[in-house]
Amino acid sequence: MSRLEREKVTVQKMLRLYCKNHHHEKSGLCPECQKLSEYAMSRLTRCKFGESKPICGKCPVHCYRPKERQRIIEVMRYAGPRMLFVHPIAAIRHLMDGRKANKH
Repeated sequence: MSRLEREKVTVQKMLRLYCKNHHHEKSGLCPECQKLSEYAMSRLTRCKFGESKPICGKCPVHCYRPKERQRIIEVMRYAGPRMLFVHPIAAIRHLMDGRKANKH
């Protein structure tokens, strides 16, 4: 699986965790989170850095519109720390990818 594909999977898992605990969706995403997911996937697909993409917090280019950026930051702040308990392998891979990207 490529770096960007792993990033997409991680974002999806973070959104599901956030939506489940904030919007009480049992499976899948609520319409609001689904819309944010589609937006995030389109931004990742168009990322100009490709496979050498830095983690979003360290990226020099903010490709999200301000409203969506605030929403995704909220999701990441909530879900990020919980990922180690809910999806430990994805969390560790994300941390490793972030370290690799920072070295380039």
